[in-house]
Amino acid sequence: MNSTAIQDFQKSPLQGVRGLDVCLTPSLIPLYNVKDYIVVVIDIFRATSSICYGIENGAEAIIPVSEVEECAAYREKGAGYLLAAERDGKVVDGFDFGNSPFSYTPEKVSGKTVVLTTTNGTHALHLSRSAKRIVIGSFLNLTSLCNWLKTQQENILLVCAGWKNNFNLEDTLFAGAVIEQLKSGNYKLDDPAIAANDLFQLGKNDIPAYLNKTSHGERLKKLGIEKDIAFCLQVDLTTAIPVLDGDRLVKL
Repeated sequence: MNSTAIQDFQKSPLQGVRGLDVCLTPSLIPLYNVKDYIVVVIDIFRATSSICYGIENGAEAIIPVSEVEECAAYREKGAGYLLAAERDGKVVDGFDFGNSPFSYTPEKVSGKTVVLTTTNGTHALHLSRSAKRIVIGSFLNLTSLCNWLKTQQENILLVCAGWKNNFNLEDTLFAGAVIEQLKSGNYKLDDPAIAANDLFQLGKNDIPAYLNKTSHGERLKKLGIEKDIAFCLQVDLTTAIPVLDGDRLVKL
């Protein structure tokens, strides 16, 4: 399908009603008029969880880049950057760390600028760059994020990073958790938003148990990092809301 045909099918919120929509995978982003929305980027296992934790712990900024080569290029810009690169759940050789939240402690990131590339999360963020504003969501900052969204008079698009452009369970369930807190407001939900919230109803009583069967969770378990999964499913551990300012994620 050419770009003109895609534009003909792009979704825009209804006039006079705030849209609360869910994009289930980055491959569907071209079907939305992203410029009409505040976008919340979601990559629960693990990029957006680690970003929220890093900003909470005093990172001056986190610079998301799409490619490993872009991240590596910051070596030439001086010693003031920590370089973080992850592919397929593993730290890329030669980089300071990946996207485990345990790498984003105050001791490691306070006052530092981290340059980050990941398999899914930074990809989704870059595809959303034409949005009115981009913020980062995770279970770690769920309530503070939702409280802020309630104050905004804009359409909201929850973008699930998924896994290599495919749907995943954990990001969609988190989108449903956000909708649960916002749906009593004056929003019109699209079908993916309704489905995400239905999914949250199924899992909300024991989210770790419900997400224990996720395919990406299984990948991380095979890498021996189950502790990352448990960490990323903690609710309201942080209050910071990372927001994209130019090319840098900073504290809102």
